[in-house]
Amino acid sequence: MFPPTRTSVVDDLSSVDPQARAAAYEALARSYWQPVYAYIRLRRRRSREDAQDLTQEFFARVFEREYLARYDVTKARFRTFVRTCLDGFLSNEAQAAARLKRGGAFVIDSVDFARFDADLAGHARSEEPDPERWFHREWVRALFAESVERLRVHADERGHAIAFTLFARYDVEPEGASPRPTYAQLARETGLAVTDVTNELAWARRAFREIVLERLRTICASDAEFRAEARDLLGVDPP
Repeated sequence: MFPPTRTSVVDDLSSVDPQARAAAYEALARSYWQPVYAYIRLRRRRSREDAQDLTQEFFARVFEREYLARYDVTKARFRTFVRTCLDGFLSNEAQAAARLKRGGAFVIDSVDFARFDADLAGHARSEEPDPERWFHREWVRALFAESVERLRVHADERGHAIAFTLFARYDVEPEGASPRPTYAQLARETGLAVTDVTNELAWARRAFREIVLERLRTICASDAEFRAEARDLLGVDPP
């Protein structure tokens, strides 16, 4: 169903090939920009404009100075290391005040800050006191949101658009939404038999799990970390 899993991009942060390093940083930036931006915007309570600039500069700085290549797999999970680097970056107020406006050699292209700000509005009041737990929650939120979008494309390409529609209605529940529909209600809405609803949802859930696992393999630094994250997020021990 899916292409062979790529080697973790974390490994490529230390590659002797500059193009491989640049591709690894870009991949990680695309995976982490949302939790980084949310952390700066809500946890550190920066303005929208400052948070956008600081997010861009954080990734430019870790790319230029190769901070993430210093990661030690024996000390923490990679996402914890990213958050620690972010705290260090933000704690230097003189550095933040003198920042170059997206002037580094590395810029995250096609980032839709405006759309993400609208998504943040629903959980801006969280007062989680532990920064690690806070960052982890936003990291999971971003991972699942990306995986849901990948599932939509994957289902559409394989003629399972109805499976994604059912998955979105039944399993992707926004906060404050109406009660979850029953399988019988979904069957009436879509004109399917209840058994077909069951089968389509089973397909969508298997595909979603595989997409999440593929993303985790890519952004985790070791097999042990990948397995730990898979158990925490999905309750599975992948082969």
